[in-house]
Amino acid sequence: MGTIHRSGVSKKSNDGARLVITTIIGVIFGFIVGISFPSLSITKLRALSGLIQTMDASGYNRGKSVDTLGSDSDMHVSGNITRIYVSTNPRGAELLPPGIVVSETDFYLRRLWGDPNEDLKIRPKYLVTFTVGFAQRNNINAAVRKFTEDFTILLFHYDGRASEWDQFEWSKRAIHVSVKRQTKWWYAKRFLHPDVVAAYDYIFIWDEDLGVEHFNAEKYIQLVKKHGLDISQPGLEPNNGLTWQMTKRRGDKEVHKETEEKPGWCSDPHLPPCAAFVEIMAPVFSRDAWRCVWHMIQPAHEKIGVVDSQWIVHQVIPSLGNQGESENGKAPWEGVRERCRSEWTEFRNRLANADKAYLSQMGNG
Repeated sequence: MGTIHRSGVSKKSNDGARLVITTIIGVIFGFIVGISFPSLSITKLRALSGLIQTMDASGYNRGKSVDTLGSDSDMHVSGNITRIYVSTNPRGAELLPPGIVVSETDFYLRRLWGDPNEDLKIRPKYLVTFTVGFAQRNNINAAVRKFTEDFTILLFHYDGRASEWDQFEWSKRAIHVSVKRQTKWWYAKRFLHPDVVAAYDYIFIWDEDLGVEHFNAEKYIQLVKKHGLDISQPGLEPNNGLTWQMTKRRGDKEVHKETEEKPGWCSDPHLPPCAAFVEIMAPVFSRDAWRCVWHMIQPAHEKIGVVDSQWIVHQVIPSLGNQGESENGKAPWEGVRERCRSEWTEFRNRLANADKAYLSQMGNG
């Protein structure tokens, strides 16, 4: 018992000594840190703290402006805390100084080492996307070979088999996005925001079943620039499958922007399907046009056309339809087709209702 008692006293004594020594070291360390940082740093930390505290008040002084930050900006100084509100910044970034805001990006691949300024030997000027299943790999391989290093290649995989494409050397440099059983417009809305693709002059959003034997990408770009096309597509081989008159290739032209359809089909010669019209299988958008189209606004008919001298073949392979499920005795592709028709009808109704609501609001304003 006596031995146990003495051990307890010794242990308490050691613990007390450790506490005293730890406290002294902490005081010395705090003093050194305190004299090592200038008062300006503390002010900046307070300013940052104040900035964070104002994040919930995103409407702070929206109506005020000062010349130091521009007519749409406001800078408020309270003690050592500087608060900024710049209404022209992107939504959510109003409290940041404009010089730190970078609202656009790209799909350029970067290294994990070295000088960032030396990462890119070439900056592709155009973006090509394909929505693909692995079964069409040979067709996509032939299509990709039509595009030079000036084109970034982006594959949207609807079957989840992204890694298997590495059998092609070009696939190792491509961008791969894999989400099962989605359409290319689902991918485009979520992964091709205009600020994400702002580095590219033209954006190709193509299907996987296009024959490109007669297509040259560089010549195509030259023609859309020459004729000022913001939305375009290659002409379609007229003797292969069903297609609209507007998108059929004409052998005597470089580009056409209008056509004649069956009597009564076109209420206005400058409206679809006689003009201002391309099909969804192989559209090509300029940067500015895509910013509009992403928000569901189309440019004038003079800026929409079909490039006849660079044409493709629509092979009509219903591969995405096979990704459906059989229900009520129907084949998988039938369910996919019904869903497409249903969503198209829903979109048309939304568009019509949006027009009515806007016109009604303008009339009441």
